[in-house]
Amino acid sequence: MAARRATFKQADATRALKAAVAAGLKPTGVRFDPAGLIEVLFDGQARAATTNSFDEIQGT
Repeated sequence: MAARRATFKQADATRALKAAVAAGLKPTGVRFDPAGLIEVLFDGQARAATTNSFDEIQGT
């Protein structure tokens, strides 16, 4: 089985983070989607992104 081609490069992630900093924002993390989406996270987003409605029902 052949190796899967990367959907993004490190330079893409670096560019996204530098753009956020240049805009005066303070990124706290980055999330990568298998489809190639690079999502820059800010403040409370990192914690909120790891929970879903089922977690809220369970209280975790």
